[in-house]
Amino acid sequence: MLALTKKTGYALIAMGQLSQLDGETLASARELAGSLNVSTSLLMNVLKQLASAGYIESVRGAHGGYRMAIKPGEVSLADLVGVLEGPVKLSECVMEVTGEDGQCTCQVMASCPVTDPVHRVQRKLHDFLTSVTLDEIVQPAPVLTEHKG
Repeated sequence: MLALTKKTGYALIAMGQLSQLDGETLASARELAGSLNVSTSLLMNVLKQLASAGYIESVRGAHGGYRMAIKPGEVSLADLVGVLEGPVKLSECVMEVTGEDGQCTCQVMASCPVTDPVHRVQRKLHDFLTSVTLDEIVQPAPVLTEHKG
């Protein structure tokens, strides 16, 4: 089962909160954790990773905190997951470590009946995750109104 981990979930939630702030306002890790009701220590680790990747900016000092460093539309879900979890992969053979000669080191790859289908699905999954931006995730869903006719 593919699922986003807590780290990725916390990142999405925190970046959603930060994207709602104006460009100058800062939010501390404690403020974010408190408002989101999440673990402060795990959120702090996630925020460090996001800052290292250049998605958010960390401002030190007594009145320091975090703010977005880029626009939410510039961050793909694939990039974000990659920073926090590493590349998304359906199976080990998709991202199998290759030997020095560039050949796959998987022992059953040559006779595996699902190698090609798994690789096709992997490409589609990667393309989809690359097409989804943080902006799409953090924007509130449109309110559907009942149509009377």
